[in-house]
Amino acid sequence: SINMRLVTAVILIGHAAAFTPSTSSRTSLRPVTHLNAGDEFVVGVLGDLHIDPRKMEDYETGKSHFMPIFEEAKGSHGNVAIVSLGDLGESKNCDHNPESDSELFAGTTMCHEMAAGFLGSMGVPYDVVGGNHDLEGLDEFETDKENLEVYLRAHNKDTPQFCRQVADKTLLVGMGSTLFRDAVFTSHEVTIDQAQINWFENLVQTHKAEDGWKVFVFTHAPPNGSGLRVLQENHVVNGCCWLNHSNEEQCQKFINLVREHRCIKAWFSGHFHLGQDYQDSITFPTIDPKEGPYPNRGSCVFAQTSVMRAGTSRDGRQQSRLIRGNKDGFEICTVDHQKDGKIRVDATISYRGDTNEVGVYAHEDEAYDHDKYFKVYQPCAGDKLHPPDDGFKRYDADGNIPPFDVDQDTVAWWYMSCGRALGMLNGNLIEYDSSTLAPLGLVVGADELVGKKVGVINSGLDADTCEMMMDDEEGMEGADCAALAGDLREQAVVMLDESGLVTVVQPNEDGSYWRKIVRNKMVRMKEVRRVKAAKMWAAELMNLEDDSDANVVSSWGPYMTTSGTAKKTAVPGLTAKSAL
Repeated sequence: SINMRLVTAVILIGHAAAFTPSTSSRTSLRPVTHLNAGDEFVVGVLGDLHIDPRKMEDYETGKSHFMPIFEEAKGSHGNVAIVSLGDLGESKNCDHNPESDSELFAGTTMCHEMAAGFLGSMGVPYDVVGGNHDLEGLDEFETDKENLEVYLRAHNKDTPQFCRQVADKTLLVGMGSTLFRDAVFTSHEVTIDQAQINWFENLVQTHKAEDGWKVFVFTHAPPNGSGLRVLQENHVVNGCCWLNHSNEEQCQKFINLVREHRCIKAWFSGHFHLGQDYQDSITFPTIDPKEGPYPNRGSCVFAQTSVMRAGTSRDGRQQSRLIRGNKDGFEICTVDHQKDGKIRVDATISYRGDTNEVGVYAHEDEAYDHDKYFKVYQPCAGDKLHPPDDGFKRYDADGNIPPFDVDQDTVAWWYMSCGRALGMLNGNLIEYDSSTLAPLGLVVGADELVGKKVGVINSGLDADTCEMMMDDEEGMEGADCAALAGDLREQAVVMLDESGLVTVVQPNEDGSYWRKIVRNKMVRMKEVRRVKAAKMWAAELMNLEDDSDANVVSSWGPYMTTSGTAKKTAVPGLTAKSAL
């Protein structure tokens, strides 16, 4: 068992030790300026602050809960630190700029200076990682680079990442998001740039578990494979659950590093604004085989962190995290800001040598029945000791999955022959990561799917049949059918409605199925302005009293047909007569 003093602490250590960002593979840790008695340490973890300068009461209350903790910790062993998980400002106009009634507070110079002032007012140093709102100063800054420079300067950071030695061979490591305006898809995806990924990989390669190193990681969003509770209605369908969510290779990189490098002992994240009363707000690297399959999460515990201010909570909780550790292991605790800062031990993690650890929950799941709403079903593929869960669909003798009815409660999932995993979730067709079975994104929405049947059929053709069919398809003449026939078994996901209409769900060009349909915020803001301009123009042209009476729709590309010749751009049922 862990023999540690129950000092309720969080924060203080020397100057934020950081690695210099470069393409060099060398990783050197700056010497700590304050490191007391070897192995004991305490770390406080603050979730999404979303500071609103008009509503500071909850922050002052949270601060009052931590101040006595800090004082006790400083008088105990001195190895203390605090980490803020980013999203420092409210993504709304907060009456902060007299010259603009529309500017968002998040990401502005004022936002970061106010956040730095709050975090620094606790009398101890802090580290912070960038979240998906921290570069949202759209009216103040033209580029992400300019916004990032102000963020770094306000928080006295040299780089988006940080590393601090908090105790003997114990590192606190953080990485931050660096894209907003330049995001390929949604701006609210938490994107760790390749330079930080390379830096992190080098760090864990050079601080081996076998040499006694222990690494605690902090990012705004969790990595794919963490097993933490997520929000379908927000983060799943928009493709911003996981770090680097839309980049398949990078998205899988983090969990692969966790599996490979057992120096990574814990990983803390925020982003979801969910409380810490659910047991799946903490996931362990291993579980009793009687309880289920091996989770394959290396030697790492993952922990979700809640929020401090009531107006930012999705489930009513107001909580922060507290880590208390020593050479034998560590505790993960909750500081409950709705209960006068009461500290509750949530999990105890004991080291088993340098490369393994065992976790035990300290209490039952304290969530209420209505909180099941926030839980997203995740398939379970099983292992040598456990079969797949009851939702797993198997192929019949012909290699098909016969069409089955879909309603809001249908639970079903399957692997495609290419290795992709698809399944049903609250009436939606979702793609799951093939390795971790974490939800990736929406394929077909419940509005289109509920009440229909869905199935999987073979679509591959032998070379002779392929040649005969392709010659009749415009743009496909002379296709190399022999090569096509030699590919993996082709399949089609099909939907069937009551009228007999069959819809083929086509994959993306890269083979994935989930729809990356949310563009970044800058693109969408321009689209909104174009629509508003069109409404004003139409109202003037047609002598309408109010531009809201103007009938204006938008059309987008890029794909609407299997034809190899682009002849039409109309959207049936919207900008042209429906084909149905």
